[in-house]
Amino acid sequence: MAAEVRLQNVSKIYNKNTVVVPGMDLVIPKDELTVFVGPSGCGKSSLLKLIAGLEEVSGGKIFIDSKDVTHESPSKRGIAMVFQSYALYPHMTVYENMEFALKISKMSKEEIDRKITEVSKILKLDDYLERKPRQLSGGQRQRVAIGRALVRNPDVFLLDEPLSNLDAALRVDMRIEIAKIRQHLSATMVYVTHDQVEAMTLADNIVVLRSGVVEQMGPPLDIYSKPQNKFVAGFLGSPSMNFIELKVDDSKEDSSTFSGDGMISKFSLKTKKGSLNSQETVHLGIRPEHIDVSKSLETAEFKFQTYAIEHLGDHSLLYGHVGKSDCVLKVDPYTAFSEGEVLGITIQKDHYHIFNSEEQNVADLSAR
Repeated sequence: MAAEVRLQNVSKIYNKNTVVVPGMDLVIPKDELTVFVGPSGCGKSSLLKLIAGLEEVSGGKIFIDSKDVTHESPSKRGIAMVFQSYALYPHMTVYENMEFALKISKMSKEEIDRKITEVSKILKLDDYLERKPRQLSGGQRQRVAIGRALVRNPDVFLLDEPLSNLDAALRVDMRIEIAKIRQHLSATMVYVTHDQVEAMTLADNIVVLRSGVVEQMGPPLDIYSKPQNKFVAGFLGSPSMNFIELKVDDSKEDSSTFSGDGMISKFSLKTKKGSLNSQETVHLGIRPEHIDVSKSLETAEFKFQTYAIEHLGDHSLLYGHVGKSDCVLKVDPYTAFSEGEVLGITIQKDHYHIFNSEEQNVADLSAR
């Protein structure tokens, strides 16, 4: 049975003064895959360990469904965890690894056989049940680790960077495998990763963390297209969002006019009412794929000075400057550009963001 996970003012402090989680309120919906992302040291793995009961909270409470499990041992929380290192027993076969926890719980042999047969079919491990971990590939070992969690039929699955030890091609395969597994399960899954591609492709909800604080939570495309602040905007996306420094020339009730180094023609953008002051320094946020490029400067809004080009097959990336700001453009690979070339660029007005001096997004996103 899937279960909701709720954190109520949960904090974690090490050595009396190292604050990892300052006090968090968070609801992880039942029967959904929620991904924790953020830079190293943001507290995402610590949060997972707190939910699992592998670390004690310094304050607050943790609920799984309506049950307070704050001080319960991991074995009594109804959770199963998949670690970054597969943590398989090397002397046991695949079957024995998967049955181990079930045997300890005194489950009947018939029920154990049924569960392992069912899970091994989902994970395509039928032909490997008698092999030992050393006879398996990295991807197969990770599937065994996932299978060992699945057979327990827990209320909550916790996955701590489960694909980080795999090579790039295998990670893609395993992402697809996990997506397929999700179709067969009714389960709450909490997944920690530093890989934003994993987050975007797997998650029902993404939680973006910084210094133990939730910066934003929501469906992947909402966070990608409507970031609440500059940190979230810059963290999700590869290449990351461009930030062009501008100054507010005039701020009206529902729009503002800007100027800046590298600007060819001034323009106005819709902003939240009363959110900006004249002469305030802001950053225009725009993703590389939301910029139109021209060889001519006549109708452009900014001058872009190219200094490097990457050809990636289905697209090319142009690296350059707009005034003092670094900028990346995603362009058609069959259009000829050269290093040192000066281009004209125009932002797509359905996709811009404006981050004020406090780094909050004040663009009017209501119509998007």
